[in-house]
Amino acid sequence: MADIADFARLVTRDHGLAVVATLRADQTIQASVVNAGVLDDPARGHPVVGFTTRGRGRKLANLRARPRLAVTVRAGWEWVTVEGTATLAGPDDPADGLDADGIRLLLRAVFTAAGGTHDDWATYDQVMADERRAAVLVTPDRVYSNG
Repeated sequence: MADIADFARLVTRDHGLAVVATLRADQTIQASVVNAGVLDDPARGHPVVGFTTRGRGRKLANLRARPRLAVTVRAGWEWVTVEGTATLAGPDDPADGLDADGIRLLLRAVFTAAGGTHDDWATYDQVMADERRAAVLVTPDRVYSNG
């Protein structure tokens, strides 16, 4: 039986690239590629899959209305899927216990969990603010793989 540790192990093998599938209002699937990683949920302390998304994007609109999603990572012929419920944290998506500075630090934590590095965090923070980026934290309900 796969678990989130399997996702964490595999996601590092392909630059954090993962496919996210959300549900549109018409019940069709919307899929896109993101950089994802595993980190501890700042409010609950348990491991979650995290990625960021633009404040005006369809993915975020879908998740606001229907927070269930699937995130799949693959490397070579191995893959792991995490299905779960999204918690959102961003300038337009207040999160319990996180003020503006907490959201800024969470966006950084998601970025680094996905393998990102940055030489100028102030510029990174400004771009995230300008794009009204939100952190998406996926609490796993089901994890499965081909392994």
